[in-house]
Amino acid sequence: MHSVWQKIDAHLNNVAFYQTVFSLPFAYMAAFLAADGRPDIMVMVWITLTIVAARSAALALDNLIDLKYDVDQPRFKGRPMVAGQLNKRDIYLLVAICFAVLIFAVLQLNPICIKLLPIAALPFIIYPYMKRVTCFCHYICGVAVAMAPAGGWVAVSGEISWPMIVLCLAVALWIGGFDVVYGAQDEQFDKEHGLHSMATALGAKRALWLAMLTHVAALGIFVYLGLLLHLGVVYYVGVLVAAAVLYYQHRIIHLKGFGVFTKEYYMRNGIVSVAMFFFTLASVFLK
Repeated sequence: MHSVWQKIDAHLNNVAFYQTVFSLPFAYMAAFLAADGRPDIMVMVWITLTIVAARSAALALDNLIDLKYDVDQPRFKGRPMVAGQLNKRDIYLLVAICFAVLIFAVLQLNPICIKLLPIAALPFIIYPYMKRVTCFCHYICGVAVAMAPAGGWVAVSGEISWPMIVLCLAVALWIGGFDVVYGAQDEQFDKEHGLHSMATALGAKRALWLAMLTHVAALGIFVYLGLLLHLGVVYYVGVLVAAAVLYYQHRIIHLKGFGVFTKEYYMRNGIVSVAMFFFTLASVFLK
C-alpha cells in the first residue's frame, strides 16, 4: 500500500498537478460567462474531469517524449522519470486511464464537444515536438492551455463565439509569455542540444522583453473582453491584480535572475487565473 501511494505521488509530481491552477479557473470563468453566471453543477463537474484528465495525459506524454533531453538537464534530476521513480509502462498506464476519463467526461457534455475534441487535443499532441523545430513553441503551449476556457465555453453554450476566442487569445498570450520567461533560463542548454526557444533565437535578454510585451498584450485583451461583455468595475480589479502579479514576476527575474524559479514562483503565476475567475464571477453576479 505504501508503494502505491508513492507511485501516485510520483505521478502527481511528474504531471506537476499543482499547475492545474493555471487552466482550471479559466475553464470555470468561461463556463460562468457563457452561462451568464448560472452553469449547471454537473456540467462543471464534467468540465473539471475533462481539464484534469487532458492536462495530466498531456504533461505525462510531454515528459516521456522529452526524457532523452531531461536526463542531461541538471535542473530535472529530481523529476520522477529521470530519478527512476516512474517507468514508461507507468506513463502509458496513466495516459490510458486519463484518455478513458477524458472521453467519458466529454461525452457527458454538449454533443459538439466530442466532435471538437480532436481539434482541442491537437496543440497538446504537437507541443512536445515544437521545441525541436521552432522558437514559437512557447505560444503553442499557450494555445494548448487556452483549450481549457474554449472547452468550458463550448460545453455550456454549444457554440464558438467571438468572446470565447478573445478569452482564449488572452490566456494563450499569458501562458506563452510565461513560457518564454521559463525557457530563457535554458538558453545555453537548448543551444547545445539543438533545441529552439525565443532565448536561442533572440538571446535571453530580448526574450524577456518579448515576454513582457506579450503579457501587456494579454492584459489589454482581458480589458477588451470586459468591454465586450459589459462586465462591471469589479472585473477590472481582477485585471489589475493580474497586472500586479505579472509585473512582480518580471521584476523579480530582473533583480534576482532565474534562480527564483521555484514551485512558489509557479504558484504566484496561478494567482492570475484565480484572480481573473473570482473577480469575473463577482462581476457577473453584481450585474
